[in-house]
This record gives sequence, C-alpha cells and structure tokens, in this order.
Amino acid sequence: MHVLANRQHDKAPAAADRLVNISRRGFMTGTAGLALGLYMVPLLGRGGGARAADENGEFAPNAFVRVSPDGEVVVIAKHIEMGQGSYTGLATLVAEELDADWESVRVEGAPADTRRYKNLAFGIQGTGGSTAIANAFEQMRRAGATARAMLVAAAAERLEVAPASLSVRQGKVLHEASGRELGFGELAEAAAGQAVPEEVTLKSPERFTLIGKQRLMRQDSPAKTDGSARFTQDVQLDGMLVAVPAHPPRFGSRLASVDDGEALKVPGVVASVRFPSPTRDGDLVAVLASNTWAAIRGRDALTLEWDDGRAFTLGSEEIEAAYRERAGEPGKPVTRRGDADTALNEAARVIEADYVVPYLAHAAMEPLDCVVDLQDDHCTIHNGEQWQTLDQQAVAQLLGLSPERVTIHQLYAGGSFGRRANPVSDYVLEAVAIARAARDQDRKAPIKMVWTREDDTRGGHYRPLNVHRARLGLDDNGKPVAWHQRIVGQSILTGTSMESMMVKGGIDPTSVEGASDLPYTVPALHVELHSPSDIGVPVQWWRSVGHSHTAFSTEGLIDEAAVAAGQDPYRYRRELLADHPRWRGVLDLAADKAGWTSPLEPGAEDVKRGRGIAVHQSFGSYVAQVAEVSVDAENTLRVDRVVCAVDCGMAVNPDVIRAQMEGGIGFALAATLHSEITLDGGQVVQSNFNDFQVLRHNEMPEIEVHIVASGEAPTGVGEPGVPPLAPAVTNAIHAATGRRLRRLPIADQLEA
Repeated sequence: MHVLANRQHDKAPAAADRLVNISRRGFMTGTAGLALGLYMVPLLGRGGGARAADENGEFAPNAFVRVSPDGEVVVIAKHIEMGQGSYTGLATLVAEELDADWESVRVEGAPADTRRYKNLAFGIQGTGGSTAIANAFEQMRRAGATARAMLVAAAAERLEVAPASLSVRQGKVLHEASGRELGFGELAEAAAGQAVPEEVTLKSPERFTLIGKQRLMRQDSPAKTDGSARFTQDVQLDGMLVAVPAHPPRFGSRLASVDDGEALKVPGVVASVRFPSPTRDGDLVAVLASNTWAAIRGRDALTLEWDDGRAFTLGSEEIEAAYRERAGEPGKPVTRRGDADTALNEAARVIEADYVVPYLAHAAMEPLDCVVDLQDDHCTIHNGEQWQTLDQQAVAQLLGLSPERVTIHQLYAGGSFGRRANPVSDYVLEAVAIARAARDQDRKAPIKMVWTREDDTRGGHYRPLNVHRARLGLDDNGKPVAWHQRIVGQSILTGTSMESMMVKGGIDPTSVEGASDLPYTVPALHVELHSPSDIGVPVQWWRSVGHSHTAFSTEGLIDEAAVAAGQDPYRYRRELLADHPRWRGVLDLAADKAGWTSPLEPGAEDVKRGRGIAVHQSFGSYVAQVAEVSVDAENTLRVDRVVCAVDCGMAVNPDVIRAQMEGGIGFALAATLHSEITLDGGQVVQSNFNDFQVLRHNEMPEIEVHIVASGEAPTGVGEPGVPPLAPAVTNAIHAATGRRLRRLPIADQLEA
C-alpha cells in the first residue's frame, strides 16, 4: 500500500529563554530577590505571619516563583518539558496571576524532591497521564498571586500608599493617582521580607490576559531552535566517558561470554565493563569510550555468546494465535451490567468481530540516555527525567543510599510518549550499574550511557499486543441491546511497584480503560480481561495507554452497528450518547466543522472517497475526529483531512492544545498506517525508522482543531488526541470502499 497526504500547516512561532537547571543549594544561594514556594496545604506548614526570606534575606527552598533584582521572573517547573508545552503552560498560570511581562518570564526545571514537587495526581514527582496542567492549575496560580500580593505590599511601603490604591501590569506596580511605578526587580528584595499572606484571591476568567489567549510565545522553542537547549546528550562533565551497552538478542537471554579484544582496538575505546543488570537476567557488558561514536563502534566489535536457555522464543503470529484461543474462553469480569448472554441470544442481529493491535515502540526523537556522576556516598544524575520519585528511589535502593543522596537534574527530553516513565526504571538503573562497575575497575569518571536507535527500538517496554473479541447484539430497530467484549493483552503493571496499588482482583485498569466505561446506552454490557503472564516481552504505557487500543475496537464496533442498522454513524452515536453532553458536544462540533451533512467532494476518476467519525474520552478530555480519505484504483490510500474537536476544560494555551492534537493525530496516524513491532523466534524484527516507520512529512493530512469553550477545570491534552484517529480512518476507509479493517497497522490490507 502507498500512503500520501497533504502537508500540515505551519505552527505559530514561539519565543522564550533557555532552560537552566538548578539544585536546591543553588536556589538558596542565588541573587537576592523574591522567591516563593506554595503547596495546596499551608505554605511550608507556617502561619500567615511567616516571612518569605531566610537568614540570608532569601526565601527558603521549595520555590515555584523567583523574581530577581533585574526583574526576571523565574518559574520552577516540577514537570518535565518533553515537547508537550508544559513549561509554557506552567509559566502561563504563574504569570497570569502575577501580572508579569511574558517577555521577562523563563522556566527552570525543578530538581528531584518529592516533598516539594510532587505531582498532586500521583502523590509522587513525575509527569504523565496528561496531568501537568490539570494538577498544577490552582497551585501555580496561587504561587503567582501570592508573589503579586507581596510585591504590592512592598510597593505600598515604598510609595507610602495603601495597597488597594495600586495596580499591577506587565511586571510593574503602578500608583495611577500619582503616576508613579516600580518594576518587579526594584521591589524583589523588599518583597522577600514581606509577610506571606494566608489567603489570596485568584482572578476570575474574564480578567485573564494570558490564560486562553492565542499566539502566546512558547518557552522552549527558541532554545531548541538555536541549539542552546540542554538535553542529556549535551551534558559534558570533566573526565566523562560514554558507555554503550550490549543487549541480548532475545528477552531473557543471558550473557555467557565476552571477548573484547577487537573492541579495545577501536580508537577512543578505553575499557569494557561487565555488570549485573538491574532489570534483565544475568550480566551485561558495556564499552566505555571517550566519545559516542567510538563507544558504538567498540560495542559492535565485541564478540558475545548468549545463552538462550531461558529466553522468550515465540513470534508475533504465535502470540496472536495464543491470544485468539484465550479470547474464546471466559476472562476475569471487569464490567457486568445486565445479562449480555441472554440479550445476545435474543437479539435480532449479532455482530461478531476481532480487533487486533500490535506491539508498538515509543520511538521518540531522542533515544534513551542518562548521565551518572557516582561518588562514594552520593549519586548525581543528569537526565530528561520524567519519573523523578520512582527513579530516585530505585537508584537509592540499588546503591544502598538514602533517596536524599541521589540528586537528579531535570533536562529537556526529546519526546518520550511514556517511555522515560519506565515502571522499573530500566535505563536509569542500567546507567547507574555501568557507572558502579566502572568504579569497581577504578575508573571513577562520570558516565554518559547512550542507547542507539536500534537499541531503543529493540529494547522492549512496548505498547502491548492486544486482541479484542466482541459480540454486539442489535434489536429490530438497530439499537444495541448487548455488548460483550473480551480483551487479551499483557498487563503493564504486573511486576512493578504499582501493581499492589492499582491492580485489583487481577484487573489492570489500564488494560480496559475506554471499554469498561463505555458511554453508549447499551442495556447489557460485559467486559472481560485476560492478562497473559507467560509472554516475556517487556511492556509499558504508550501514549494514551489502554485507550490507544480500546478506542479502536469500541469506535470500530459502534460504526459497524450504525452501518448494520442502516443509520448515519454520527447521528447513531449522538442518540446513544444522550446522557453524556460533553461527548455529544465534541461530536457535534467535529461533525459541523467537517461538513458532515454535506456531500463529500468527489475525487478524480477511479478515486473513492469516504468520511469516518470517532469520539473518545481519555484523561478527562473529550475528543472527536472526522477523517476524510481517498483510495485510488491501485488501492493507494491518502488521508486527506482530519477535523478534530476537543473539550479539555478551560484552555490555558490554545496554541499548545492545537499543537498537541495535531501531534497526537500524526503520532496515531503512523501507528494506523505503518508502525508495528514484530517478533520472529523471540527476536525483534524492526531496528530503526527504515522498518519501524513513523509518519513521513508528505503523509500528514490537513488538520483542523476546534476547541470547545469551557469553564470547567483544565484536563489533559498530551494523550487524548491519539485514540480516535485510528477508528476515524478505518471507518472512513469502510465508507469509501466497503472494506472493514479490524487490524492495525493497515499496511497492505487494502491490496489483499
């Protein structure tokens, strides 16, 4: 199959300063000025008479806001910036309530410190689940409002006027009656000595000047454009060595022997180190060199023998066959509403279908890497760090240190899609294990561990392969009376520290989300789950987690039901969502903007065209998408256009929301058209972007994103754009060709 599409429209320009990372000590000893930290509980446990300064005239650590004497406003971000726009969103929340000049605002990454910087959604410090803006919305606004109140108090003393007579605009405190004004920088030191107010009043939405506004310059774009942004690969420490590890060809293989003779001949290579793997079976080996290229060449020159006695040796076809067999057997009950079996037996018509999705790699732009500076009693890590608390705890346990002796400096990450939030801290622990093994060889140098693209693609921890078997019963009017769905796929939580907290009754909720809570009006709903424990392929969350495969099945099935009933797929959905106004809201908006009720413009001669629609809720946000496709006489598919409607509550940064929807659509379209990880005899077949194909530039469709105006609290946007895309496209293909595709990726199915 050939895939063509239109070029995506250009993004809006953005600007801001570069990322600077600070330690707690560095924060405490910085230039005198106002620094402020704020929780959702009383500030540092102190009452309202507390001062925002320590014995040096500066506020104690745990700051979210700092104002320097030159007027620069620094926002401390507890959430990583990996391209999703979190730094811009967090800075917007602070700057809005502070009434700062956006041009003077920059962002610093917070160090690992769970007590001060925990994600309120998880109870630990980390970024994931599209929670950054949602959980920080009030917290960061209060930080800005409190800083503003203290600056106003300082200005009132300086000008000898009542605080109520002052206003704040664009980083200045103004006394309009006398025409006097003071900049934030002039007030910073005095403001640090003011009492921290017990209560502050947040702005009402009609007073917003930044939140919800268009074309607000992004905080990270200029530094990423001019090269000043710091990623892990940019870190250079004195005496640092680069380590590239060798991983087994099969999951579960054990290293039997190593001959490093040829590797040590590679210029730049200084040693090979064998180390016990913290997350794989047995030992592994890494090559240390003065630079990355030498380390890669040295690693590739190793002569290695692997023991496959305990290795996983099944191929993808065998795994799928086993899953299909399990899908024929009752699974663990997840949702039980009504009597689905009886209703199916009495239904006027029954639709039966298997929907299948493959393993998927995360394939972020930046492969996995980590810098470790290990000392006798302390470990410092420089990393695009997504999961600070769990990684810090895992490293401390490995080294026999307290978590406080593990410092993690947060850098930019070149994407992640969930991979850097690894449940067992695999790549971080591997870097630390290599550094410890190097020290045991008396090579007491900082270590930068680098995975190549091939290592990343074949390294495991994929989105699980899943088989969905469903039976959908319809009455004489075509309305669903029963829905029975069995899901077969590995649990991403089994064997992790989160299993005991999240897996109840053997049910991993991330395996069934989006199906177990089906919104459509169906009197009888049964959802069951099989979580095979005998498949040795490491898995974890992938962008939108379980929703990435459940939406494909549920929105495909509801489309099949509409067609079987002879009804319009949009109106059929709408009627079955009568009790869900926000679902209907995005469905209506997407259909309207796509011109659903108007005939689709015909294609050229012998070109079939079709529209498909899908709607899904994930991470608190509601997204509907309409896809338009063309299929020519040679079965060449072109996704021409995608119209997306999103309800994510209050839109903090509309441009970021649009970018995330556009990015999610492109990401999901790659998985719909091309991407899959397959195994042959237990070995991963794919290696790089040549065979794990991501979306090409010419394949990107025209995209329109429409945001529902809302006064609800903001929800996530990093992941919810992904789930509806695949079913919208496959439903459009059915509308165009009559072919119902129930397997991803589409690949050459149209040519079959």
